[in-house]
Amino acid sequence: MLKHAVIPFLLGAGLLAHTPGALAASNLVFCSEGSPAGFDPGQYTTGTDFDASAETVFNRLTQFERGGTSVIPGLATKWEVSDDGKVYTFHLREGVKFHTTDYFKPSREFNADDVLFTFDRMRDKNHPFRKAYPTEFPYFTDMGMDQNIAQLEKLDEHTVRFTLNQVDAAFIQNLAMSFASIQSAEYADQLLKQGKAADINQKPIGTGPFVFSKYQKDAQIRFKGNKDYWQPDDVKIDNLIFAITTDASVRMQKLKKNECQVTLFPRPADIEPLKKDPKLQMPSQPGYNLGYIAYNVMDQIKGSNVPNPLAELKVRQALDMAVNKPQIITSVYQGAGQLAVNAMPPTQWSYDTSVKDAPYDPEKAKQLLKEAGIKEGTEITLWAMPVQRPYNPNAKLMAEMLQADWAKVGIKAKIVSYEWGEYIKRAKAGEVGAMLIGWSGDNGDPDNWLGTLFSCDALNGNNFSKWCYKPYDDLIKQAKATTDQAKRTELYEKAQHIIKEQVPMTPIAHSTVYQPMSKQVQGFKISPFALNSFYGVSVTK
Repeated sequence: MLKHAVIPFLLGAGLLAHTPGALAASNLVFCSEGSPAGFDPGQYTTGTDFDASAETVFNRLTQFERGGTSVIPGLATKWEVSDDGKVYTFHLREGVKFHTTDYFKPSREFNADDVLFTFDRMRDKNHPFRKAYPTEFPYFTDMGMDQNIAQLEKLDEHTVRFTLNQVDAAFIQNLAMSFASIQSAEYADQLLKQGKAADINQKPIGTGPFVFSKYQKDAQIRFKGNKDYWQPDDVKIDNLIFAITTDASVRMQKLKKNECQVTLFPRPADIEPLKKDPKLQMPSQPGYNLGYIAYNVMDQIKGSNVPNPLAELKVRQALDMAVNKPQIITSVYQGAGQLAVNAMPPTQWSYDTSVKDAPYDPEKAKQLLKEAGIKEGTEITLWAMPVQRPYNPNAKLMAEMLQADWAKVGIKAKIVSYEWGEYIKRAKAGEVGAMLIGWSGDNGDPDNWLGTLFSCDALNGNNFSKWCYKPYDDLIKQAKATTDQAKRTELYEKAQHIIKEQVPMTPIAHSTVYQPMSKQVQGFKISPFALNSFYGVSVTK
């Protein structure tokens, strides 16, 4: 039962219609850290967006087991793969219902048409729905799926077949990722007829465990438990409320007062006090994540009329060796971080332990800058994230420390920040200089790091460095196109050495993930992919 202290907040948000007794044990409040940019998972790449859509409203053909990286059946009950590894036949689950809301009432159950609509919209820029609501699908294109899916066919109402141009060793895992959430073709048709195609991003309809009810930007999102869910034991909460709370200290205070039962991203200084609170539990696990600095390597930064110094390899090498990583780990992560060397975490198979950091050497950095013709006092922008993430608990402090490190070698870093959605949008557009960003793995495959973040396919997506280097790109494409893990490992190891030599980024840290929650919460599992899922979760009195 929530304490009385929560009542004014919830009433103000329009969440309670009657008395304090209305907040029963089947209600859960999650203190999230930011507002989603929208509710159409295919458009986005961040956990904030996925938590509010893919993890609540939607399902996918395949899915990851809760708290793990193994793939299990989702909306597909089984699948077959051809001997050449290019043809995938999926058998769809029968009896699955789409959500009924005040804005949509389905006339049929989930079938093959919904799978075709979901992927055809992402594949085809001339798709009628995409023309009515033009948007991009960064994950889909970052992984080259727009080019690799040669054909998608409906064999019957409950069977679909994907034919690929070339082998994709991670195809089944990719289909379990948030961006591949299955949309309703019938709902899309309704929106087209109404001239409201953009509503697919504001009023979502899925088959998932929770039904979207209400969204108030920067305040709250409300979902109702799906009473018709195809896996009824997963729905143990009547009302799921996201209380959007950007300030970490405020989130922790709300948790302590039982104004929310689950939250995320505690400040390092709060970890020990939270562990000692008898009303709370604090599960943790090593982070499958990476916090890093991305350097925009374009000759000219978008919106600037001067050459970009970061386009010069020697400048990037200089900035990289001027970063005092141990000091950042101590001050920013406060014991909850591990120094990063590579472009992915050491828990990822194919991680190459022979790759080493350049030593911290401000004097050598000065020399490299001089050789590159960079004058002392040259200014660059350093973008700092406005939100906390598992891979970076305090981007503002990290930016200030980098600013001081780089000042010692004659580079003046101007710290810039924007609201999270704007931050990502502008960075993808190429407006960024050096940028603090990071990644939590999505599917357990090396390509999710080396391809999604640094491939030529990802230039308009998560490749914030805008780095397209053919020798590297050829290696990761070869690795993705073979199912031989030993061969893939060999290729990925070579790719990791190239990243280190070309310095499109400076890896900083991998952090331990802590998930503070009330002891009333049962069944919550930390996701290795830094997502927050509430299916299978209950709240006791």
